Amino acid sequence: MKTILVFGMGKVGTLVGILLNKRFAVTGFDKQTPSQHPGFDCIQGDINDLTLLDKTIPQFDAVVSCMPYNLNLPIARIAHSHGVHYFDLTEDVPTTQAILDMATTAKGVMAPQCGLAPGLIGIIGADLAKRFTKLRDIELRVGALPRYPNGLLAYSFTWSPAGVINEYINDAEVIHNGVRKMVPSLDGLESINIEGRDYEAFSTSGGLGTMCETYAGKVDTLNYKTIRYPGHAKLMRFLLYELILKDKRELVEEILTEAKPPVAEDVVLVYAVVEGWKGDALAREEYYRSFQPITVNGRTWRAISWTTAASIAAVVEMVADGKLPQQGFIKQEEINFNAFLQTQNGQLFNA
Repeated sequence: MKTILVFGMGKVGTLVGILLNKRFAVTGFDKQTPSQHPGFDCIQGDINDLTLLDKTIPQFDAVVSCMPYNLNLPIARIAHSHGVHYFDLTEDVPTTQAILDMATTAKGVMAPQCGLAPGLIGIIGADLAKRFTKLRDIELRVGALPRYPNGLLAYSFTWSPAGVINEYINDAEVIHNGVRKMVPSLDGLESINIEGRDYEAFSTSGGLGTMCETYAGKVDTLNYKTIRYPGHAKLMRFLLYELILKDKRELVEEILTEAKPPVAEDVVLVYAVVEGWKGDALAREEYYRSFQPITVNGRTWRAISWTTAASIAAVVEMVADGKLPQQGFIKQEEINFNAFLQTQNGQLFNA
């Protein structure tokens, strides 16, 4: 793998390109020319121009899509048709299922869900699970939050508003009492205290990726929840269900983007708990880290941007190094966490 095409020159996509460009020959693709030159060439084009995509994608060894979830499938289909490796960040379950179906005949790698959740959190959860003889519970939590919250929502949209709303509305897959099932997002509210600060967590769609399939019959409980400051879930339920705006996604995105713009000072919380037996003894393993903005190439990047970008870039590195399969679908929970942390970009999580 030498050449990589990165779709979407937003904050995350630009940083993905910057990180990968240290090793590979990267080209960006976006409808607009980046306002700040990223240090690599960019193609200006319309993502809906399938003729252009079909002409451009085969020129590269791999494509990385940092586009909103609803724009990924055409890119994936064209990459699949030409045997080009494909990576994305999607949390959308139907998109992932379509890519999973494609992967059965893929000549290259099909690796969606390479962000934080799904993505890194599944890698961490699986790493903890390997330490047990028999599993009982796997509970995974991630929060991307403003460091200094204000207002009742106590939130800012440092991540794609479309993606957040999609996670809040679609049902979430879990394993409960040993049975795979779907539960409503924004339900399952729980309180969490981390380092003396109170948070809440609730079910959201897509965070587990393919883990329910992988761990079916092996655990009593498996779930993913999003971490927010207390009171957030109640207000989002009011907005989406009492005001019945769930059917007007574009309007909700517009309202929330105007009301809660991105902040420079954010924090990403990553928390995983696994319980089970080691031999005859019941045990519990935990992982917790908080990540804050860092400087890359003289520019400060939000925590949500660099953790997401570094996660997918590390997986790309592992495929390039032959540490992951070279063909077919890659499940995040099959990625070795130690090998992930040893990549150039995975090392950012050790800082």
